[in-house]
Amino acid sequence: MGRRLAGSGQHKISGKQSMNVLSVTAEIFPLVKTGGLADVAGSLPKALKSHGIRMRTLVPGYRSVIESLDDATPVARYDSLFGETATLLAGRAAGLELFVLDAPGFFYRSGGPYTDEHGVDYPDNWKRFAAFCFVASQIAGGLVQHWRPDIIHAHDWHAALSLVYVKYKSEVEVPRVLTVHNMAFQGQFPAHLFSELGLPDEAYSIEGLEYYGDLGYLKGGLQAADAITVVSPTYARETMSPTFGMGLEGVMNARHDDVLGIVNGIDVDVWDPSADPYIEHRYSAKTPLRRLPNRQALLDLFGLPQTPGPVFASINRLTWQKGMDLLAAVVDEIVTMDGRLILHGNGDAEIEYAFLDAARRFPRHIAVRLGYEERVAHKIHAGADAMLVPSRFEPCGLTQLYALRYGCVPIVARTGGLSETIIDANVAALQAQAATGIQFSPVDAGGLRLALRRALKLYRHRRIWEGLQRQGMKTDSSWHRSAARYAELYGDLTATDMRLAG
Repeated sequence: MGRRLAGSGQHKISGKQSMNVLSVTAEIFPLVKTGGLADVAGSLPKALKSHGIRMRTLVPGYRSVIESLDDATPVARYDSLFGETATLLAGRAAGLELFVLDAPGFFYRSGGPYTDEHGVDYPDNWKRFAAFCFVASQIAGGLVQHWRPDIIHAHDWHAALSLVYVKYKSEVEVPRVLTVHNMAFQGQFPAHLFSELGLPDEAYSIEGLEYYGDLGYLKGGLQAADAITVVSPTYARETMSPTFGMGLEGVMNARHDDVLGIVNGIDVDVWDPSADPYIEHRYSAKTPLRRLPNRQALLDLFGLPQTPGPVFASINRLTWQKGMDLLAAVVDEIVTMDGRLILHGNGDAEIEYAFLDAARRFPRHIAVRLGYEERVAHKIHAGADAMLVPSRFEPCGLTQLYALRYGCVPIVARTGGLSETIIDANVAALQAQAATGIQFSPVDAGGLRLALRRALKLYRHRRIWEGLQRQGMKTDSSWHRSAARYAELYGDLTATDMRLAG
């Protein structure tokens, strides 16, 4: 049990707040990021402020988080948290109000958040995130003096167990929300570890953590949540099918009435081509011609020659889910049209090798930079003509939203949130001046190849292409509408909770 430290829990902020929300996430931009989860967790608190919601985020004490934390104040200490000493800190970093679980034995490691320096999952991930979730449940129950959340909002499997602890261990009733960013990542562990979690026997059941004879952290969170949000309405429907439900479609169908699809937004202050510190030539929807020098700067950065053909880019995890093997299979199409392909990301070794080999064979047409750098990503969005997002499934996707904002025309698979956020450049949409990109289906190499040909045809008609760019840049990809839906959901849950308590 954590020992609360008197008089140290609350950091006062100006302005009257009507609701407190505890967000629980394994990563948060700009402190630690492996994907879109971090961007959402980092931008949603800011978006909710205008709705009178004060969101404080619990995040693991990774090295990058601890080193960024300002005004760190201990609010609870643990002599043995799943066998490790730990301190719960309250503080700020990058404009975010944070709780940080400083447990060096669990989180102060040389690898990534979930894997070691060789890309291998930490064998104690079950314990690391169980400890993290247990502390989240204690905060939800009133551990921090002078601050208690009205809602606990967990993100993905790493945080899902916090809702299970609240349901089965907390003496305080707190409405529970789980957001699923990607159903493919579930936190599945051997059943014999259940006895180490400190949960009652009833928690290991079909209505709880039991998942095909194992433990399912995400599955347990889905069962324990009062409301489940999925990051687009289309993906919400898809998760109820065997193709996209990843073994949890039965749970999603059973919880159908409690599932809500809310499209992610982006932080339009971080992703703003008119004020972006990472790009040399800033521009806006009102000054699109100022974008042009960024194209040459991008080609120079990647060592590619100028071309009259389109400059394609892809910033993605190099995985089967993201359809990057499909892109590797059709690079010859880009070479044939005298286009350029700039690739930035990492992932499966086989797919990485395929792109590196393509760059070796076509050094004047293809450039690859493995890994991820925020600076480079911004430069690519500002300089490329088109952004390729050929995902086999995509819950929401943020890359295409950044591309819209930067006038980089998205070429996307017709799936999940991609199909909702991009308006295909068909004849009717072009005539209505509503089109913002290109969708393709079926999601296979043939479909992607045809999409590249469509893009080339549109690119050669400069007025049409520039119209796509302008329309994309005018699209509202902010959190404005989605934050309002979260605020409404929180309000409904707290109102229901009060009625039940009454």
